[in-house]
Amino acid sequence: MESLSLIITLVVLAVSSILFVSGKIRSDFVALCALLVLMVTGVLTPTEALAGFSSSVLIMMIGLFVVGGGIFQTGLAKMASSRLLLLAGTHDTRLLVTVMLATSLIGAFISNTGTVAVMMPIVISMARAANIHPGQLLMPLAFSGSLGGMLTLIGTPPNLVIQDTLVSAGYEALGFFSFTPVGIVVIATGLVGMLVLRRLLPRKAGGDDALDRNAETLQKLAEKYQLAQNLFRVRVSGGSPLIGHKLKELDIPDRHNVGIIEIRRRESAKDFFLKTIHQEIAGPGTVVEEGDVLYVNGPFERVNAFAEAEGLTLLDHRDTEDHSPVPSYATEQVGIAEVMVAPDSGLIGKAVRESGFREHYRLNVLGIRRKETILLQNLADTKMRLGDVLLLQGEWTNIARLAGNQGDVVVIGQPLEEARKVTMDRKAPIAAGIMLLMIVLLVTEWVPAVAAVLLAAVLMVAFRCVRSMEEAYRTINWESIVLIGAMIPVSTAVEKTGAAALLSDALVGSLGGFGPLALLAGVYFATNLLTLFISNTACAVLLAPIALAAAQQAGASPYPFLFAVTVGASMCFASPFSTPPNALVMSAGRYNFGHYLKVGLPLQLLMGIVMIVVLPLLFPF
Repeated sequence: MESLSLIITLVVLAVSSILFVSGKIRSDFVALCALLVLMVTGVLTPTEALAGFSSSVLIMMIGLFVVGGGIFQTGLAKMASSRLLLLAGTHDTRLLVTVMLATSLIGAFISNTGTVAVMMPIVISMARAANIHPGQLLMPLAFSGSLGGMLTLIGTPPNLVIQDTLVSAGYEALGFFSFTPVGIVVIATGLVGMLVLRRLLPRKAGGDDALDRNAETLQKLAEKYQLAQNLFRVRVSGGSPLIGHKLKELDIPDRHNVGIIEIRRRESAKDFFLKTIHQEIAGPGTVVEEGDVLYVNGPFERVNAFAEAEGLTLLDHRDTEDHSPVPSYATEQVGIAEVMVAPDSGLIGKAVRESGFREHYRLNVLGIRRKETILLQNLADTKMRLGDVLLLQGEWTNIARLAGNQGDVVVIGQPLEEARKVTMDRKAPIAAGIMLLMIVLLVTEWVPAVAAVLLAAVLMVAFRCVRSMEEAYRTINWESIVLIGAMIPVSTAVEKTGAAALLSDALVGSLGGFGPLALLAGVYFATNLLTLFISNTACAVLLAPIALAAAQQAGASPYPFLFAVTVGASMCFASPFSTPPNALVMSAGRYNFGHYLKVGLPLQLLMGIVMIVVLPLLFPF
């Protein structure tokens, strides 16, 4: 029965590997089928087969996706990437080197999964800003998380495994930085290897990427309608005659020929311990209060005259020669969208002031696109025509409500989808604090790693760095989750049936008589091959005592052999499911199994050759 289970396991591994490599069937479906076969044939019990979906690694990955979503949605990723871009510029080589070195340094102190999850949204933002395919940077990012783990004792679990093996056998314990020389060589090798192999990664800049294309929609709309030149902020100072009056009483568009589109005022927040800016789309019944900031639409000269006449403080002093930053038309609450006047619309022939957009939907008309002409002035009295496209501004929910009641107009695009792409910049400091807390907890180990990650994910939702629980679920890459959850039990089958021990014993036993260098190579590549199918920690646990015994039998120091185990277990790049970081970047980088094989396998072999040469120099036999 045991031999039958072994054969079934090896066949399942072989077939799964072929299907993974072919890429014709989704990887998560292949993994589920492999799991099902092992369970139906009795190789795994139902409890063992489903254990992967309760694994702490899997739960951590879910939490890390939510944390990454908060980093994205608050704009923290964009801010961090802009800082790194200042160092690296937009040159692809400097970007690659910067990403790999920064990730390796962080990976020296926290888990490679946590490192990659924190860095992934930042790297994607960098790729977009530099107009290169994210796939050029995300696989190097994933590999760098593993490279950096070799710098310190706590960088990766296999380091702790070999430390425990040495101490248990009565050898001197390794120091915190005993791994650093090995780590430096590993990082240098990985960096050189990726600079050569990156040409095999996806290279086409995101022109066919729907996410990238849609993310630019709001910016393109603003440029198309020249919004930057016509938006100004004025503050209502004490003594202004506007205070206490409703906008419909003030008749500002007729008297000053400018439009008040939005009012922002500071008030106590709904979130604990914070003050927020309340945004309100300006409607006829809106009452002006002292300290309000009015967003005014119109030419600079008219806005300036309006501010002087009504005792207001002009906050933006741009003119035709001034290129200072402009306030945004779109936030997480308020956005812009185009609507097309329908052929049978009752709005045809009516002036904008008679349209009812402001009264019924609290939406402002910012511009009209009429064939090739953009109309921005005197809009209130402009009569709408068939084929006109209106640019509206208002709360995203009101734009969506208009889209749901289409009759006179047709809303172009999906307002709520656009709203999700607008970053909540005012929440960025909170997201940064949560991320820092998670890193501190991971480094200090005050709480279990999975608890630290889940705490960070919950805080991201509680403090609205992720807009809602529904949005939190959307941040999770379920394909990666199912893939890892299904493959963890497969690794259990490899150990349970003796396939792992059979492989390692055969390799080490056959090379033991050829001298310590050949034995070292056998230990390294046995570990490196085995870690393709089981976790690096399990691989190190399995092979560390075998490597120790082999070294003792050969009369050699165990240190180079045990370092071969930890490096071999950690440097696994040829498969997307061999490490959680590899799986994390698979979807976002648009990778298939072939990318890991073409790039990861040569890098894995190069790393092995370098380590077999370097380890005896650092730790003599």
